[in-house]
Amino acid sequence: MTVQCDIAVIGAGPGGYVAALRSAQLGARTVVVEKDRIGGVCLNWGCIPTKTLLRSAEVLQMARDARVYGVQVGEATLDWTAAQKRKDGVVRRLTGGVKALLQKAGVAVLEGTARLESQGRLQVTTAGGMETIEATNIIIATGSRPAELPIPGLEGPGVLTSDGALGLESLPDSILIIGAGPIGVEFATLFNACGVKTTVVEVLPRVLPTLDVDLGAEVERSLKRARVKVLTGSKVTRVERAGDRLAVHISGQATETVVEVDRVLVAVGRRPNVEGLDLEGAGIDVTRAGIKVDVAQRTSLPRLFAVGDVCGGIQLAHVAMHQGVVAAENAMGISRSMMYNAVPSCVFCWPEVATVGLSEEAARGQGYDVQVGRFPFRANGKALAHGEHDGLVKVVAEARFGQVLGVHIVGPHASDLIQEGTLALGLEATLDEFESTIHPHPTLSEAIAEAALDAKGRALHI
Repeated sequence: MTVQCDIAVIGAGPGGYVAALRSAQLGARTVVVEKDRIGGVCLNWGCIPTKTLLRSAEVLQMARDARVYGVQVGEATLDWTAAQKRKDGVVRRLTGGVKALLQKAGVAVLEGTARLESQGRLQVTTAGGMETIEATNIIIATGSRPAELPIPGLEGPGVLTSDGALGLESLPDSILIIGAGPIGVEFATLFNACGVKTTVVEVLPRVLPTLDVDLGAEVERSLKRARVKVLTGSKVTRVERAGDRLAVHISGQATETVVEVDRVLVAVGRRPNVEGLDLEGAGIDVTRAGIKVDVAQRTSLPRLFAVGDVCGGIQLAHVAMHQGVVAAENAMGISRSMMYNAVPSCVFCWPEVATVGLSEEAARGQGYDVQVGRFPFRANGKALAHGEHDGLVKVVAEARFGQVLGVHIVGPHASDLIQEGTLALGLEATLDEFESTIHPHPTLSEAIAEAALDAKGRALHI
């Protein structure tokens, strides 16, 4: 059977389903091929289930801290099975919503595995056999999977990826997490709050090594205060079985140590899903990082696009969604380009971390004469009233005109606050414009204005 359409999308994760919806809005006959679950990694094994379980852990912590606020409650305990059930319900609701949106938009969804036969032709293996899709344009959105490490012993039982960690039927007594990037830090926060003895090992010198140094330092202090064991500048060399436990051998800057735990979680990033598509046979440029695309999300073939994690680069759901819109519009003849100067990134640890633009180190490395402002949440009325006053706002600007180059937040609701910084970078705002914008009181957003004032040497409340 041959299906003909204007746009075929391979993959129904955030990039793929948004590309399909935008294509349908523009009048394209659209088909989506998905081999597993609608919603992809983000809705099923990533963003949504992680944050849902983190919310359960947060409520548990709030209950434990209730007496600080004058509220008397009994001993708070966690029902992990109930938390998992709630997580699964949230996932079902959101994935069901995406299915309904695709159906309402008239997008045909085909369950199967696609392979490129040519620039405009797909072969799809389904449960009922083989089908052919002939499309004017094709958008590849096959996503990514957890990266693997060539460490002896990691291939055995008891070793988890982020996918497996989210599906645990019961909590282990102890866990060691390899990697202190966003994935590792979020899981360290979750498991530690749920009573699991947690160790984090990071080969680089600091936690969250790709972010501004002030953010990583604050998060590392917070993890250690919460009794998470943090080993930076250290490398896992091998994992051995010790009865029912795992003996993890760690090489540090000057020492060798062994930590015994019940589970090991590998949280060192993700790899693009390019296998099985026959991309090279179709003539598409592919590197180890992913499919090469231009600012229009176009591959080396003019009628074939790629979006999301499969392209490498910034592997975030909101970036994939934006790329999906850009690809769909270009496929339909609307000229559109991706811009990466104002891409926010969030880490949902405690306190939260959010960042957009250049770090202080990166700005100086690019030759900017910078001015930096900081404002601690301990000096913010709303943060104090809520009892969440760890962290700070940091604003990085160039010195001559005061143009904002980066905004970095570690603290309560950082993921919500960062949008002010994202808009500022997108509009090429200056410190003066931060200052002249009235921020409501008492709110956490006042810390952003104060950090901008501090960059000019005249913060009012510190």
